[in-house]
Amino acid sequence: MGKTGNVYDAVVVGGGAAGLSGAVALARSRRSVLVVDAGQQRNAPAAAMHNYLGREGLNPLELVRLGGGELAGYGGEVVRAAVTGVERLTGPAGFRVTLDNGTTVRARRLLVATGLRDELPAVEGLADRWGNDVIHCPYCHGYEHRDRAIGVLASNPMVMHQALMFRQLSPDVVVFTHTAPALAAGDRERLDALGVRVVEGEVAAVQAGPAGLGGVRLVTGEVVPRQVLVVAPRFAARLEGLEGLGLEVTSPEVDGFVLGTSVVADPSGKTPVPGVWAAGNVTSTAAQVVVAAGQGLTAGAQINFDLILEDAALAVRAGAR
Repeated sequence: MGKTGNVYDAVVVGGGAAGLSGAVALARSRRSVLVVDAGQQRNAPAAAMHNYLGREGLNPLELVRLGGGELAGYGGEVVRAAVTGVERLTGPAGFRVTLDNGTTVRARRLLVATGLRDELPAVEGLADRWGNDVIHCPYCHGYEHRDRAIGVLASNPMVMHQALMFRQLSPDVVVFTHTAPALAAGDRERLDALGVRVVEGEVAAVQAGPAGLGGVRLVTGEVVPRQVLVVAPRFAARLEGLEGLGLEVTSPEVDGFVLGTSVVADPSGKTPVPGVWAAGNVTSTAAQVVVAAGQGLTAGAQINFDLILEDAALAVRAGAR
């Protein structure tokens, strides 16, 4: 019940939907919990989030603000800092966590909810428009761009998946072959049948128009007018400062192409590292906000019960003395 000195029942690394949801579950179970938030929410560039029942269209950073207030109401703490190192200790205070603000705290359990970093294709102008009219997920942004002139940048084998998904949202879709492997004959046949035009050649840049994205410029200099460009980032788990934990990382592939990295965890969020759980995009690259929040809740509940078992064992041991 409450922390002893600077020892928390749980330290949560990452203050997005997954981390805050897990922290609230722990705080409501009367656990002392500290959320370390480096302010690197993956969806921060987007103006709104979607498919979160009851929160449709809410600004992602407003969700973080509201979640932090809810956590504080249950006695949880949030500190704006980044983790620079984690050391495993012996005894009940299992971890020493060092922050970039010069402080050190200890934690009985850790929840890693650091999310991921979207590594965009090397095309001029993409990063500046990311999350607005340069997008990747039809469920996150697609409806808002329905019936617009959409381009799909082919940079990995996911191009057909993206092209078909966005063709559901607009009749005007163009696939730019860019650097992806050549389309199979069957794929071209499907695109032709759906009225999706294929533009050969590498893309050099995206350029602005009067009101947003104006077009996609090829290395040849040709500009294809487009209002939206769909890309396929590489998804890299954010694990800076956590190297000392020895978390197991997997690299999912499609047709030999590495899509990114993610932390290995079971359905409860438990990792192979004793005392460490993980939730959200750091373990599941496709998890939208509501899914990440659910994973955080599950992990928080599992951490609480793991602590309950340890508390009971410690009480038995104390009674035996």
